[in-house]
Amino acid sequence: MSLEIAYFAWVRERMGVADETVDLPANVTHVGALVAWLAARDARGEIAFAEPQRIRAAIDGMMMGLDAPLAGAREVALFPPVTGG
Repeated sequence: MSLEIAYFAWVRERMGVADETVDLPANVTHVGALVAWLAARDARGEIAFAEPQRIRAAIDGMMMGLDAPLAGAREVALFPPVTGG
């Protein structure tokens, strides 16, 4: 499955790119597995996703949890918690 991934804030800074298109392995079926796969893929991912519980995700523009399935997704956005002031 091909998937567009967009990175924001310090996740983007640590990954070194704003977005990328990846071909997912068959065993990456939900957001948490995607984050784990990205962390294991290379050193940048390891640093960016060292604390996966801090990562937030949106699938095709809808906020989702790390347990959300990726089936049918076109884009996943990964970012740190959003705070305001």
